[in-house]
Amino acid sequence: MSGATGAGAAMTGDSGARGPAADAQGATTVTDTRGPQPATDGQERSAQPYHPPQAYAAPAGTDAQRKARTGARTTPRTRKARLRVAKADPWSVMKVSFLLSIALGICTIVASAVLWMVMDAMGVFSTVGGTISEATGSNESNGFDLQSFLSLPRVLVFTSVIAVIDVVLMTALATLGAFIYNLSAGFVGGVELTLAEDE
Repeated sequence: MSGATGAGAAMTGDSGARGPAADAQGATTVTDTRGPQPATDGQERSAQPYHPPQAYAAPAGTDAQRKARTGARTTPRTRKARLRVAKADPWSVMKVSFLLSIALGICTIVASAVLWMVMDAMGVFSTVGGTISEATGSNESNGFDLQSFLSLPRVLVFTSVIAVIDVVLMTALATLGAFIYNLSAGFVGGVELTLAEDE
């Protein structure tokens, strides 16, 4: 048996493939001649670290922001909602009508005072009062005195009484109207409203 100083000749099999080669000490080494093998799914995951989707950079030739189409409609559509007033709370209607009637009564008193002062400055009361006193006067009496009857304090008191009666009537009628509306809404469904957003 001859001794070899280098690696021994490779053993060939029946198909011509190279087999294991023996070195000088007699150890057998295996050489893989099949070339690189595809890695499995588990090997790929272990070889490459995980990166979240936002870590990938955008392609160089594409724009990251979306551009509006040139022929697209840019004017927003006005949204509309169709609602129905099914019930009116009588207590809330009474409070609102009470406050509104008080405001209307104050406006009536102020308007009456301003109108009286304007008419008095124009001399309407003196002219009309003189005509009425001449028409109703006689030898024993001077006739009806319009200026003393339509004095400013008396006009303000009369207007205040009218305003108080107006407050009571408006509040009562508005509350009664709320009850009547609730009864009618139970039969016909109430008033329908269409609401739209401002552009």
